Amino acid sequence: MKALLVSPNPETRELMGLAVAGISRTLGRRLEFLEAADGDRALRVARRELPEVVIADEIASRAGAFAMAKDLRGQTEPFPGVIVILLDRHQDDWLARWSGADAWFVKPFDPFELASRVVELLREKERV
Repeated sequence: MKALLVSPNPETRELMGLAVAGISRTLGRRLEFLEAADGDRALRVARRELPEVVIADEIASRAGAFAMAKDLRGQTEPFPGVIVILLDRHQDDWLARWSGADAWFVKPFDPFELASRVVELLREKERV
């Protein structure tokens, strides 16, 4: 199983990875991390690698997290994975909804809540 972590900040990508690392035990599948520093690179990686989950920092420079999610969901064959966006402020939740994100959290986020929601969303997608 692949997880794409998107942020211009390496420390933020590391925190994202630490937050969801335990889902591999819960789901019984090995987790491989992919990384991108901006939305443009994330789009290329997501289209090529088709990760099961994308976690993107709202401030992903250049093509940001909202644009990236909107592009992935708006493709001829929409991206089938889970998309989670980390917001800087509560007021941006409407942008996350508009972009097609499956979930969003305001920073600082609770890593246990993030991991739990990702597992829940992945299980929902498996049932469909």
